[in-house]
Amino acid sequence: MSFEFIVIGTSLGGLSALQILLSNLPANFIVPIAIVQHRHKNSNGNLQGLLQAKSVLPIQEVEDKDEILPGKVYLAPPDYHLLVERGYFALSTDEPVSYARPSIDVLFESVADIYAEQVIGVILTGANQDGTEGLKKVKARGGMTIVQEPATAESEIMPAAAISGVKVDRILPLVEIAQLLVKLCQ
Repeated sequence: MSFEFIVIGTSLGGLSALQILLSNLPANFIVPIAIVQHRHKNSNGNLQGLLQAKSVLPIQEVEDKDEILPGKVYLAPPDYHLLVERGYFALSTDEPVSYARPSIDVLFESVADIYAEQVIGVILTGANQDGTEGLKKVKARGGMTIVQEPATAESEIMPAAAISGVKVDRILPLVEIAQLLVKLCQ
């Protein structure tokens, strides 16, 4: 199977989890990645810089109508839902979902609608249940679902909720997720 898009959702503990995951992806990794990291609506652009310091892949915060390009990592901006259309991103200020904007569910559901079985959904550490419904839709549309082993998460709530709500394909320690993504996408 050929994967064309990866979506990652995380919350509490996400910065260090994303640094570990992204630092283990090679420069020739071409599948685009979109990330929702819950953060305060007034947060500045530090997340991009902190992640870029650990990654050889270019990382950018999405602006409305940005084209989706291979080999790039895209971050949902604070206080906007990130949606995927065919070939580009859209931003929304619709109401928060699961108390979050950006919402993991919103991103995952929109990418599942467009890419179906060609998407990989990944849920990492976090302290709420955002992402479970989105991961369920990724699975229902034939995509691959991966969840961080709760025992390796700074906060087990989000990965545990995903595991209890979705028949996930793989449950892995954080350090093994990047290796699997490389194997699936190369």
